[in-house]
Amino acid sequence: MRFAKIILPLLITLNACVISHSISAQTTAPKRTVIAASTVLDGRGRVLHNVRLIIEGSKILAIEKQAGVRAGPVDYDLRRLTVPPGWIDAHVHIAWSFGKDGKSGSGGWTAEEAAYQTAANAWVTLLAGFTTVQSVGSPADVPLRDAIAKGLLPGPRILTAVEPLMGRGELTGTPEEIRAFVRRQKEAGADLIKIFAAGGPSRPAMTLSQQQLNAACDEAKKLGLRTLMHAYKDAVRAATQAGCTQIEHGVLASDEDLKLMAAKGTYLDPQAGLVWENYLLNKEKFVSTPGYPTSLAGFNTMEKLLPLYHEFLQRARRVPGLKIVFGTDALAGSHGRNAEEFIDRVRDCGVDPMAAMISANWLGAEALGLAKQIGTIAPGLEADIIALDGDPLKDITAVRRVMFVMKGGVVYKNAARP
Repeated sequence: MRFAKIILPLLITLNACVISHSISAQTTAPKRTVIAASTVLDGRGRVLHNVRLIIEGSKILAIEKQAGVRAGPVDYDLRRLTVPPGWIDAHVHIAWSFGKDGKSGSGGWTAEEAAYQTAANAWVTLLAGFTTVQSVGSPADVPLRDAIAKGLLPGPRILTAVEPLMGRGELTGTPEEIRAFVRRQKEAGADLIKIFAAGGPSRPAMTLSQQQLNAACDEAKKLGLRTLMHAYKDAVRAATQAGCTQIEHGVLASDEDLKLMAAKGTYLDPQAGLVWENYLLNKEKFVSTPGYPTSLAGFNTMEKLLPLYHEFLQRARRVPGLKIVFGTDALAGSHGRNAEEFIDRVRDCGVDPMAAMISANWLGAEALGLAKQIGTIAPGLEADIIALDGDPLKDITAVRRVMFVMKGGVVYKNAARP
């Protein structure tokens, strides 16, 4: 694909002043950085008070008790703010943007311009406090992921599925053909396998058979890859029985299905509202584009889906042991606004604010297989640290006010200066 081939050199040259600043920050940053904080959410449910975070290179070296304001010099004074780990969004589409005509898709953009749009999406996502994202399905994700990992571009840490397996019933292929598809994604650099096991909430019928799901999940497991299932209703149970890692969406699943997920340790990534709110906010840009209603009146159905998603998450959060992670399905129009999903979960679904934070920190890292690297403010882990103006445990809208962003020991945003 021409876009995938051209995006890497274009991303490297994107926004020269921003990239220069980022690279300079990494090469000139002091070996040791000290952050003073009065309130730290450690990502696992603990609240630490009056501490100094000692950063060495990209890692957290130590957490020391702050012995008064004269305890020693600090590089960043975040004592007026609330300091959690950088957030993890388990479901985004980082390469999706509106086209030059304002419509959904990249229509009208040259490959060069589309590359700039993709890099801009990564930048605003990072500045919004999301230091790691899972982008589930575009070949353009791979060169973007690699450029960010090499320090050539500022952006969140990215894990990607490359191309998703689109289900179309038995016509999709034999189990062996599906296994071959999984192997091709591994060869293309996939970190995980995204699989469509069903249609949407209005058409939830399964699009892959149990045998096909079994083959996909088994092959991925053999290759050391996780499997994320786009699933509704009956597909939730089928995907869980197949041994998938994580269910995306999950609406219309029964309580028994959710209990089975809890018993098997399958993660659930529901969406409380941001994705639908974004469609409604930008319906003129989505109308009559592939996959969306052909008239504005057709978006009324989306508005009616919000209560359905709220009811589902309310049920899911009451299932003992069910692991609910944070994912937004962020796409064109919602990049950089990912944190609105926190507000929807707490305000509309009754999720405890601390549980909402943990879902995007330690639990999200565990779901990605990265709990020993990110998701918690603790010695030995990556220094992914953000700061909020306000306390999200008391006022969840504080998630909108990200004042400080550090990823891997490099500061990309600091609006916390006195």
